[in-house]
Amino acid sequence: MEVIPPLNQKVNIISRKDIEHLEERHILHSLSIAKKFSFDSVARIVDVGTGGGFPGVPLAILFPEATFTLVDSIGKKVRLLEELLEELELKNARPLCGRMEELNLKADFVVSRAVTAFPKLHQWTSKLIIPGHKQSMPNGLISLKGGDLMEELAYFKSRAQLFPLSTWFEESFFSSKMIVYLKK
Repeated sequence: MEVIPPLNQKVNIISRKDIEHLEERHILHSLSIAKKFSFDSVARIVDVGTGGGFPGVPLAILFPEATFTLVDSIGKKVRLLEELLEELELKNARPLCGRMEELNLKADFVVSRAVTAFPKLHQWTSKLIIPGHKQSMPNGLISLKGGDLMEELAYFKSRAQLFPLSTWFEESFFSSKMIVYLKK
């Protein structure tokens, strides 16, 4: 994704001090979802709080038959995503400016990365996810989270499934990172 650094100069979508870790902390982190989930041609995925297109853009590249809607409430980030998608000639993803709690979309999965606490994320996005099971796992919310999640996930008890990224990646960045999945 060589186009990100020049675009990042227009709008700071990735911290300038973090740009040297783009591949590991942003692209690979986003693609870690594919270690557990696979999206086919009928899959509709909404990436809420996408910012610079993470995790949606790397996933849209990996799953070209699926449809991705990349949502962010900041207009300049959405305009930047429009440029990025055009530069990448990525036809299965479309950016949308809006707040996740106000969206009128339907999807098989909602994905997120570093957006907000899981209970609030679930509250805002639950209405977007249609029940069903046409993919590798039943439709639901997939969130990339880090740190101690015990308190954040207490309300969901055993319904939320955790998949530690350290299962697949040895880099220290992934030692406390998880995929949190909640079936619809």
